[in-house]
Amino acid sequence: MRTTPRLAAAVLAVAALITAGCADNGSDAAPAKGADAMRLNIGQTSDSVAFFPLFVAEQEGYFKDEGLQLGDRPRLGTGAKLAAALQSGSIDVAGGVMTDAYNLYKINDKTKLISILNNEYYVDVVAGSKIPAGLDAQPLAAKVKALQGKKIGITGPGSGTEALLIYLLKQQGMDPKSDITMVNLGADASAAIGALKTGRVDALSFFQPIGQQAVATGVGRIFISPARGDIPAMQAETHGVAFTTQTVLDRKGPAVQAFIRAIGKAEETIHGDPAKVTELFRQYQETLDPKAITALVPILQAEVPPEPTPQPDGYAKAAAFHQESGLIAAPPAFGDIVPESFVSQALSAAPGTPTAGS
Repeated sequence: MRTTPRLAAAVLAVAALITAGCADNGSDAAPAKGADAMRLNIGQTSDSVAFFPLFVAEQEGYFKDEGLQLGDRPRLGTGAKLAAALQSGSIDVAGGVMTDAYNLYKINDKTKLISILNNEYYVDVVAGSKIPAGLDAQPLAAKVKALQGKKIGITGPGSGTEALLIYLLKQQGMDPKSDITMVNLGADASAAIGALKTGRVDALSFFQPIGQQAVATGVGRIFISPARGDIPAMQAETHGVAFTTQTVLDRKGPAVQAFIRAIGKAEETIHGDPAKVTELFRQYQETLDPKAITALVPILQAEVPPEPTPQPDGYAKAAAFHQESGLIAAPPAFGDIVPESFVSQALSAAPGTPTAGS
């Protein structure tokens, strides 16, 4: 995780506000001037597959082509820390999942969803040896019930990895608090694989490419996968996203619109030559087993949207998932969290063209 001392202090300072649900929802920020106007600090939870478009945009020079200067690029590990950093102003744009965006919206209704990075719920339940392989072909209900009494690793509370387990268990009338034991492992891939290998946990609820790595190294197998179609109601659900706040849009509107265009270029690249995408992903995940990379590239090309504009259908599925999981009582309407005209204006402008704020 790359976290500067300044950012760490800011996260700690604002964490109490996030927990307490206190926030200043107003926005009277003056537009940034000079070099600061086109400088963005971009934070993300991890180096999971959802944030591959960010890597491609940076690696291929798309941010630079748009006149953007990137500042801090911390990997913050959990959605709570990501939201705290955005709320405090330590980062300008957050790369997370819809769970993170909704959690911030609860305390700051000026949260804005600006780009879609991944259009499938890319968290898998990865089974270890204590879950019999004979269950793999069973219906979803039987698989979920097989998790009873098991220790299951997640990245942390309030995460998309926890949310999937809550949703699955509630669908079968089970209690996530008593029927399983969730073990917080953080976002480190090697730690998660190690916990499964040593038996510290019986299964993982973790983001890609953990499942593919577990398969490639013989540590585990992908047991339940929304992206594979195992949960029909979740297919094509908006999951990996970039979000910000109205304050940032008011201060750095042209920079955020340049960011959106760069992500659009990256997504076009990901839908292009598989050989190039494979090489880029190998650079992104340097320690990943080559077999896992080979397995992931076609999955990535199916999961990453062709362009970054948030879509009502995918958003509606995300809203339903979070509401049914009990993670949010009343999801915001699409138009309340998505600045539609702002995103449209960004993508219609010529590369490198300064655009108006929201």
